[in-house]
Amino acid sequence: MTAKLKTIPKFSERRRHLRVEIVLLGRYMLQDKREFPCQTVNMSPGGLALDAPVRGAVGEHVVVYLDQIGRVEGKIARHTERGFAIQMTMPFAKREKIANQLTWLINRDTLGMPEDRRHERIIPNRRHSILHVDGEREHIVQLIDISVSGAGVSTSIKPALGTRVKLGQTDGQIVRIFEGGVAVRFDHAIPADKFDENIKL
Repeated sequence: MTAKLKTIPKFSERRRHLRVEIVLLGRYMLQDKREFPCQTVNMSPGGLALDAPVRGAVGEHVVVYLDQIGRVEGKIARHTERGFAIQMTMPFAKREKIANQLTWLINRDTLGMPEDRRHERIIPNRRHSILHVDGEREHIVQLIDISVSGAGVSTSIKPALGTRVKLGQTDGQIVRIFEGGVAVRFDHAIPADKFDENIKL
């Protein structure tokens, strides 16, 4: 995954109109069930533009599966020189999730997190967890994504860098702070046989 940044967006109520340049690989399925590989050009919580080998018709429903993001869907709004743009038709909660994911991905690339680039990241099915800070305070947080070496956590708290934490039952420390959350590096890598979307930290 490569993200190109012009500005770190603050996804407020207008966030679905704010697009950022970000390159994510994926696949898309047109209404006739044909599937093709694709790559994002830019994306917001309300829409995205794709480099795509086959254009669907304007107004056609399309489903897209993107690395780091997961499934999104919507209608083709217009054709572009190299593909097409989609206006996403999804519930508000899903758009909020995408906003958090985009914020994390862009800040991660901007701040430079080599440990996150070495390992595949997944979006867990169990999104909520408990963050124990310094062995005392407990906070309910939302998981943005997880790798074998760490996790992106959506939270309003701002522990200092290096603060010892326990995410669920997994020990680690705060290694990055970004708009809307923190990055936790685990003390020990998650075993490969336990690393999938059903993981419980």
